Amino acid sequence: MIKTLQLRLSLEEEANEGLLKQKAAQYLGLDTSDFTLKTLRKSIDARKPQVLFNYKLVAYVGEDAPQNDYSFEYKNVQNAKPVHIIGFGPAGMWAALRCLELGFKPIVYERGKDVRERRRDLRAINQNHVVNEDSNYCFGEGGAGTYSDGKLYTRSLKRGDVKRIFHSLVHHGATEEILVDAHPHIGTNKLPKIVKNIRETIINYGGEVHFDTRLTDLLIKNGFLEGIVINDSKEIATQKVILATGHSARDIFYLLEKKKIALEAKSFAMGVRVEHPQHVIDSIQYHCSGTRNELLPAAAYSLVHQVKGRGVYSFCMCPGGFIVPAATAPGEVVVNGMSPSKRNNQFANSGIVVEINVDEDLSRYQGHGAMRGLEFQKDLERLAFTAGGRNQTAPSQRLTDFVEGKLSPSLNPTSYQPGLNSAPLHSLLPKLIGSRLRKGFEEFGKKMKGYYTDEANIVGVESRTSSPVTIPRNEQLEHPQIKGLFPCGEGGGYAGGIVSAAMDGERCAEAAIGL
Repeated sequence: MIKTLQLRLSLEEEANEGLLKQKAAQYLGLDTSDFTLKTLRKSIDARKPQVLFNYKLVAYVGEDAPQNDYSFEYKNVQNAKPVHIIGFGPAGMWAALRCLELGFKPIVYERGKDVRERRRDLRAINQNHVVNEDSNYCFGEGGAGTYSDGKLYTRSLKRGDVKRIFHSLVHHGATEEILVDAHPHIGTNKLPKIVKNIRETIINYGGEVHFDTRLTDLLIKNGFLEGIVINDSKEIATQKVILATGHSARDIFYLLEKKKIALEAKSFAMGVRVEHPQHVIDSIQYHCSGTRNELLPAAAYSLVHQVKGRGVYSFCMCPGGFIVPAATAPGEVVVNGMSPSKRNNQFANSGIVVEINVDEDLSRYQGHGAMRGLEFQKDLERLAFTAGGRNQTAPSQRLTDFVEGKLSPSLNPTSYQPGLNSAPLHSLLPKLIGSRLRKGFEEFGKKMKGYYTDEANIVGVESRTSSPVTIPRNEQLEHPQIKGLFPCGEGGGYAGGIVSAAMDGERCAEAAIGL
């Protein structure tokens, strides 16, 4: 017999090991030895002063709990028909894994380095302000997701099997906690190992993963893809290419534009990072003073407000995290956030961004056609570079000074390793962004008492929320002009985050194979 139930535990009860099963036994009218209990979902309700842990459970009475519903049967594909994959972020990784399951040989080309070698280039950005255009926080093994919070939340529930992606991550080294947490995340300290394990799976079953290999040309004849060029020198014949290059691979967009391959401008969002001391966010969300209870994770938040017809909202909130330099070329400053698995850093940061409608908001950039959003991004990133001091030091302002329109004589401590430079972001940001951010922050302060504080910094610019360009595709997930080209993931404009990109990678693999 199988019974589902929902239970709530207080903080004090949560600390009592074994109490959950005792309460389940009381609810069912059984002894604890009569059933096996499995957690389906765990969440925290902190809306009221008494914080509660919510559990969705299933009890197996008189029978064993079933084993994992998901298994991954990879085939030896060493001599199988190839599918070429450009990019080894989440979309490329799961496209490759799906190829293994279906009996096709994935051959992956990644412009960046493996996770181990990639760390040196991240150190160079943080310490020496040197940006490697092929190996950075966006490019390299695992893509931008490797050095991120590792959030696994997605709204794209109808685009694939979300649970399958979660179980695949567990299969490759993630903890089973991600299967039950309401807001699962892995953490930037654990993601590199998982990414490495995925690469080893691909290679062990006969696939190939090549690093330091940038796509530089597509060989097309009469609307059919016939080959690719790697590093301006190596021609490779191919009939099926999954293009999973990520939202920051601007050279790919320019390549397609040069070859007159159809692109479309896409709306996106831009803004800043805001960084608070974590204890400030904890005190607001958990109604506490001082140090939060050790059973509680670093508090997060989600905020949204409509200002002048555009959404202003929090994006990629990183409790207990770091702000990192996410530039992909010299002469630009871009910031992003990441968190370790324990989320135990002393700061909380989040993107606070404004919706940009490419058809209504960028009239000055209309001459750039499908690239108008991208060019707008670039201009703001170059502005941030100049305002920061012409290196990876980022322009910054105290939150209250930004809203009040005055330069900050001093800044708060920060997690951003390259450092901050006080700059008048209130006047530097375009009005369509700056004015809405100022109003948005005021409103957020009303929704979260204590959020609007001079203890917080804003740091510019947060510009890589999603791709500003869509690479179109038809119902077969193929570019409508180019037979054999399958735009995929965030770079194609079809995903937003690790899980949705992974699911799209699987779908594109199936499409390329002809399922």
